Amino acid sequence: MSVSIDGPSFVALQVRDVDAAAAFCERHLGLRRAAVSPPHAVVFDTEPIPFAIRELLPGVDLTETARPGLGVALWFRTSDAHRLHDQLAAAGVKILTPLTDSPFGPMFSFEGPEGYALTAHGG
Repeated sequence: MSVSIDGPSFVALQVRDVDAAAAFCERHLGLRRAAVSPPHAVVFDTEPIPFAIRELLPGVDLTETARPGLGVALWFRTSDAHRLHDQLAAAGVKILTPLTDSPFGPMFSFEGPEGYALTAHGG
C-alpha cells in the first residue's frame, strides 16, 4: 500500500533580516509569536498551519532576487479582506493586485517582508 501526504504542515519564508520581517508580520498582519521558536527563526501562532520567518539557509542569497518566492503562491485567510486591504494601503504597504472577488472570497496581493508577494482572502 502506498503512503501519501496530508498537505502542508509548516510554511517559512527565508529572509535577510528576521527581526524586521517578524515586526512587519506583527505590525501589519496582526500575527502573534508562538510560545517557542527554533534558533534563527520566529514562528507565529497561526492555524491550521504554523507560519515562520527564518534566517537564510546556507547557500541562499537573495541579494540579486527581485521577488523572493517567485512562482510560489502563499495565501493567508483573514476575517475581513476589505479592511485589511485598507489598513495595509494606509500604512504604505505596496498593494500588488487590487481587491477582487475570487472563489475564496474577496482577495488581494501585497508586498510582504523583503518583497515576497503575499495574498489575503476571506471575509
